[in-house]
Amino acid sequence: MACAGFASLLLSGCFYANTSQAPIATTYPYTEQQRMQAAHHWEVLARYETNRILQRERVRFRDLYITEPDHQSLSTYSGGEFERGFRTLLTSELVSRGANLTTLPTANTADVHIGVEIVEHRDRGFIRPPVGTFTALTAGIAVATIPYNHWAEPALGLIPAGIAADAVSGSWTSTGNEEVIITIQITDDERILYSSSNIYYINAGDRRQYAPHRVPQAPAVPSIPVTGTW
Repeated sequence: MACAGFASLLLSGCFYANTSQAPIATTYPYTEQQRMQAAHHWEVLARYETNRILQRERVRFRDLYITEPDHQSLSTYSGGEFERGFRTLLTSELVSRGANLTTLPTANTADVHIGVEIVEHRDRGFIRPPVGTFTALTAGIAVATIPYNHWAEPALGLIPAGIAADAVSGSWTSTGNEEVIITIQITDDERILYSSSNIYYINAGDRRQYAPHRVPQAPAVPSIPVTGTW
């Protein structure tokens, strides 16, 4: 009887050990996201969007007009370098691929809209380093100890570690707290014929390129009245 009671106690403990009064935080599967930090990256995005647009039967043979940004609503790209650069790059890519672009909207054109939304994370938790970081570091430490046992010159032990670091460092970058969502939509009156959104990390100092109105402005220095005798 005592054994049966002890077994039931253990079973009840296992049951409650697998319960929780609140959801347990977990992570998403490992993914990668690119950082946009050069005008060439804007060109890559323009080429990518051009390929996707021309694959759509609904817009491939339509006259397209890339709309001007609406600075009043500030809901689209608003006055930064990205506004001018990406619009020009997208125009060039579309024209070079044979798309029909117009300089003015008409009754038959489909409108191409470019939308930009800046996302700033203010309270992020721990973010895992790039895959292989700890392996590369520990391998470098291990390799650095080899000369003391086998090689005559200790500094030579750093060469393999340096080669390994050079091989992987080009794919590493900081995560950062600034992201940009870039959306391309093609509409015909009330119908959306095409929509594509892409998310990138950006450098905090580059926010003005995408949304100048979101850049904190320095407080104005109050003017000091000048008085004098005449």
